[in-house]
Amino acid sequence: MPVIFLLVFLLGFQTAAPAEKVYLAKAKDRTEGLKALFAKYKLPDLKGKKVIVKPNFNSDDPYPATTHLDTLRSVIRALKERSPASITIMERSGMGDTDQVLLNRGVYTLAKEENIKVINLDKLSGEEWIKKGAENTHWKQGFLVPKELLAADYVVDLACLKTHRFGGDFTLSLKNNVGLVAKWGGLYNYMWELHSSPNQRLMIAEINKYIPCHLVIIDGMQAFVTEGPDKGKLVKPGLLIMSEDRVAADAMGVGILRSFGTTPKVMKGKIFDQEQIKRAAELGVGVKSAAEIELIPVNTEAGSAIAGIKKQF
Repeated sequence: MPVIFLLVFLLGFQTAAPAEKVYLAKAKDRTEGLKALFAKYKLPDLKGKKVIVKPNFNSDDPYPATTHLDTLRSVIRALKERSPASITIMERSGMGDTDQVLLNRGVYTLAKEENIKVINLDKLSGEEWIKKGAENTHWKQGFLVPKELLAADYVVDLACLKTHRFGGDFTLSLKNNVGLVAKWGGLYNYMWELHSSPNQRLMIAEINKYIPCHLVIIDGMQAFVTEGPDKGKLVKPGLLIMSEDRVAADAMGVGILRSFGTTPKVMKGKIFDQEQIKRAAELGVGVKSAAEIELIPVNTEAGSAIAGIKKQF
């Protein structure tokens, strides 16, 4: 049975239980790594539940710019074992036509093979959205969230591990959820507002206050440690992260990026002072500090990787 490491213990801090668990697998094969994660983290009974999976297909580029199909397939099949009423992939591409991206990346073919639904959010009508975040956020008019997302029983955030050169600094689970809000509201372009704002990182966090998420999986088998989200310097951590807590998962992701040497902005200061993470923590989206994280390596190799990651906190 794998030894459980408290991240805070490794860092020399004291903590109050219970901590939010972050599971870490190191593997040469992502399918085997995901199996190890799901063997340790037991998915809940999803019988009769409506499940939504949000992958990362922001652009028509190969992994790690977009979700690896083997990761998406493995997660879908693990979810199916819990007997949900439905599984739906929900996505909106930011750097390309969503239909074309999903077609070229093999998502529509995979969905047909697995007999699940795909929703292209760019095709939703006005009445299928609901306004959120109009008050007490850095959004001028709030933003639009799909009603079907809010009606889901279980939501999986399936993110990649990479930096973001367009103002986000990094794009992990919190940033992945930007693809769940509308680009357009009538003639208003919400994404233009987001990417032109000096408060972009705060706005990313604020979206997450209004978006449900029950499980995060970050595929860090490979990563971009510069540029991003569609290209950059490629490294191969061989790591997979799983957690019910978006902030904890992203903090771990930033720790991995730092351990390989990344951009000055992502390297700067404490991880929990990074604007995305700090604002999300302030809003109660997830943990507020490393002292609330319990890091659980699911195999011996993952345990060996912890030493390099913990130095970044």
